[in-house]
Amino acid sequence: MKLCWLDIRNADGAKKAIVEEALHQRVDAIVAANTADLEPLPPTVKKVLFPQNQPLPDQLELADLVIVDPARHGEPAELALVHPDVEFGRFVHITDADSLEDACRAARLDQWSVLAFKDPTKIPLEIVLAAAAGADGSTITQVADVEEAQIVFGVLEHGSDGVMLAPGALGEATSLKSAAVGGPGELALVELEITGIRRAGMGERACVDTCSHFRPDEGILVGSHSTGMILSCSETHPLPYMPTRPFRVNAGALHSYTLSDAGRTNYLSELVSGGKVLAVDAKGQARVVTVGRVKIETRPLLSIDAVSPSGVDVNLIVQDDWHVRVLGPGGTVLNVTELTPGMKVLGHLPTKQRHVGYPIDEFCIEK
Repeated sequence: MKLCWLDIRNADGAKKAIVEEALHQRVDAIVAANTADLEPLPPTVKKVLFPQNQPLPDQLELADLVIVDPARHGEPAELALVHPDVEFGRFVHITDADSLEDACRAARLDQWSVLAFKDPTKIPLEIVLAAAAGADGSTITQVADVEEAQIVFGVLEHGSDGVMLAPGALGEATSLKSAAVGGPGELALVELEITGIRRAGMGERACVDTCSHFRPDEGILVGSHSTGMILSCSETHPLPYMPTRPFRVNAGALHSYTLSDAGRTNYLSELVSGGKVLAVDAKGQARVVTVGRVKIETRPLLSIDAVSPSGVDVNLIVQDDWHVRVLGPGGTVLNVTELTPGMKVLGHLPTKQRHVGYPIDEFCIEK
């Protein structure tokens, strides 16, 4: 999980409410310009003093960590000798090549480095993170909003160790903490037994083209019902009559459910460019990927019925063509037209019903 620092130096009248929300959300640190704002904070949160354009106060012991600008306050290592009970970190404002080199050095050598970037490009941050690879310290990047925090968390697929956000309104601490939790992690997959295959006539099916390169054992979960889905395979594997399209999943009929981020489902018909969908591999490891486009076209359809070991019936309707594939145990690639009763495929059984895509405990029958 990424570190979340809430900067209250300019919070003014909303300061108390923002701090209460931040503590409730268990943010990692509260950043203040003076020790008076840090004193009432509980020990469950890191107290960070960041005076920046102000002189250091005489008493620093109320802070767990002091972020200093070496040009104004002195070097962190020298200050630590004077105040052995306080941690010190370095602030670097990256505006040019020299300050970028300072940031790289800080990320490699300092225990804490707080970085602010003059320009919106993330290339300087990429350079800093590459320079700091394997270092023991932590880099905290100043961000303007939660959307930028999400981008910073993903730079070079590793991201900054944390972000510092000055919230403009209540609710931003909650959104930031949610963004910092990271990817969806792991889903529980089950082996489903095929019970029947039948032609379903003509209808519209959706190919989901993403902005990511699927791995050979990866696809998206799709099903006619929210209570059970089958792992549809990407077009990563070679085909004799067409090139591979490793960004695509020929997913299923447009009414089908699929999993997106934050535990939600979407109909395939709802997916749009810039939306999100969950890529899942044969071990259940999941990641959020961005939808590039969705191609909905009329094709002959095939209905696949399966059942879980616990007795849950699962259905998936896909294009009736041998190059459409699902994944079996161990990542086995199975052509849908060659499925027969008794064969096993991988699937997932969400535990709750859905209302406008959100999980909810309520009575609901799907058939």
